[in-house]
Amino acid sequence: MAAVVVARPALRPTPRARDEEVLVWPDLVFVEFVSALLFTVALFFLSFAMNAPLLDEANANVTNDPAKAPWYLLNLQELLLHMNPALAGIIVPTVWLILLGAFPYFDQSTAGQGRWFADANSIRNTVVSFIVGFFGTLALILWNSGKVALWLKDWFGISGGGQLAFLERSAALKDPSVVPWPDWASSIPYLWFNLKILDEGPGAGVTTFQKIDLPTLLVDIGIPAGFMVGLTCLLVYALWRIGWVLSRRDALITLMSGFVGVFLMLTIIGTAFRGPGQDLIWPWDLRTLEGIPGQE
Repeated sequence: MAAVVVARPALRPTPRARDEEVLVWPDLVFVEFVSALLFTVALFFLSFAMNAPLLDEANANVTNDPAKAPWYLLNLQELLLHMNPALAGIIVPTVWLILLGAFPYFDQSTAGQGRWFADANSIRNTVVSFIVGFFGTLALILWNSGKVALWLKDWFGISGGGQLAFLERSAALKDPSVVPWPDWASSIPYLWFNLKILDEGPGAGVTTFQKIDLPTLLVDIGIPAGFMVGLTCLLVYALWRIGWVLSRRDALITLMSGFVGVFLMLTIIGTAFRGPGQDLIWPWDLRTLEGIPGQE
């Protein structure tokens, strides 16, 4: 049985019209030049209007208070004040970077690709998620810093002592007077053998990580992780129930917008509202204390 193969010329792609193209010059470079010019002018006026005095020469033996990281890491520094350092500095950023890399594989639809706010749902989801992430983070920071308990005491005479001490900060839940933890809760073994490292004698080198401190684990890891995962799922579910999240793209827009709100609030608090001892203060009350006690 013979088959006849007819050669056909390859179809050439239809050239795009000029109005569908974006050229580097002048479309991109001109906009970047104007943006850089406006930024430079704004920076000049800000430096003229705002006082930013130089401090003394850096001294490795003297640590200023507050000691702050570069502005782009102040969000992580703020997280360190509210949860376990490994969770705030390693696990949370790593998990979020992995999720960001998985976004394109989760939503493979090309409908409306490259368009900002392609439909009405995307606008509503962006605004609502940003507001919830922004102000929800502020509320959690105020609670864990003890400000909510202070305001309740000043305004309504409600004291956070005793069983209401959790209003002051989540760390109060470790206190046996607040939560009646049993004696075994602070030393739960998870190894069936006695682990020793660098043993140099009887009882020497016995590590403490072979036992679980349940109150510390709950406060430093369980509660922060529960808030981050639980409130995120609750937001997506609520928007889905009211008919705003209808597709995978809607869910991703909700997640990304909420993250931007959280990121921005953490950066603002860490930059302008953390004073000596990392206490919350107003920006105009911020003073830099030298490492020498009593010197300001």
